[in-house]
Amino acid sequence: GGVPPATDLVLGATAGCLACFLTNPLEVVKTRVQLQGELQAPGTYPRPYRGVLRAAVAVCRADGLWGLQKGLAAGLLYQGLMNGVRFYCYSLAEDAGWTGYPGGTVAAGAVAGAVGAVVGSPAYLVKTHLQAQTLSAMAVGHQHNHESISSAFKSIYRQHGVAGLWRGVTGAVPRVAVGSAVQLATFASAKDWVCERQWFRKGSWAAVLAGGMVSGVAVAVTMTPFDVISTRLYNQPVDADGTGKLYRGFLDCILQISSKEGLLGLYKGIGAVYFRLGPHTVLSLFFWDKLRTV
Repeated sequence: GGVPPATDLVLGATAGCLACFLTNPLEVVKTRVQLQGELQAPGTYPRPYRGVLRAAVAVCRADGLWGLQKGLAAGLLYQGLMNGVRFYCYSLAEDAGWTGYPGGTVAAGAVAGAVGAVVGSPAYLVKTHLQAQTLSAMAVGHQHNHESISSAFKSIYRQHGVAGLWRGVTGAVPRVAVGSAVQLATFASAKDWVCERQWFRKGSWAAVLAGGMVSGVAVAVTMTPFDVISTRLYNQPVDADGTGKLYRGFLDCILQISSKEGLLGLYKGIGAVYFRLGPHTVLSLFFWDKLRTV
């Protein structure tokens, strides 16, 4: 507390971008793993991406070392928009005293995350398209073949209008709402818990990192199914009228993945999800917490 919401908007955006720059390679790997074997039964498809490290090597072989930073510009735009709005809304809730009520932190985090997801959705759409693109021999999921972030936005707008830029937002809202609620609630609780037991001094960087690490585990476990669904909805091919060719919406995506890939299909790439979300949670919340005290 103690920081104006407008300041939190800037600090949240800055923290998200700093974390994104360092964790984007893991986001590329996560996206490829989640698209691998789309709507195919386990064991019936080739797996060019196996595990986080081997998948990272596969990306480098196909796209070069810079391939691990595919979609970085769109990722930075998304993190700046989404986290700026998210932390701004959460700060408003703090100032209004809503987080002091039972369950207030969770509710405020969920609402703040949902609003941030809607604002940042077009950038996440383009980021997913760009990160999935690779050589045909290593391709997983639909290939949109955009030349750059600007051409991606122009192409989507020309073909499907403004509404097309928000395609997939039905998957993004529950994804970020759940992730944000769990992240902000567990981060605050974990940080207070380690300080109460005098393991770390209150306000120290160690207490902030400990809170972020616990939060990262909780976010990965609860958010992975929503993350898989969101990636699939954003990346699927669409008809001329913008209707998805693979999934009709959020619930249809859940049903199709469960029936064709099994329930574990909703947890596809959980290792990659954690290795991306864990560091990103630690870094974004660490930067945000520390920037607020400057």
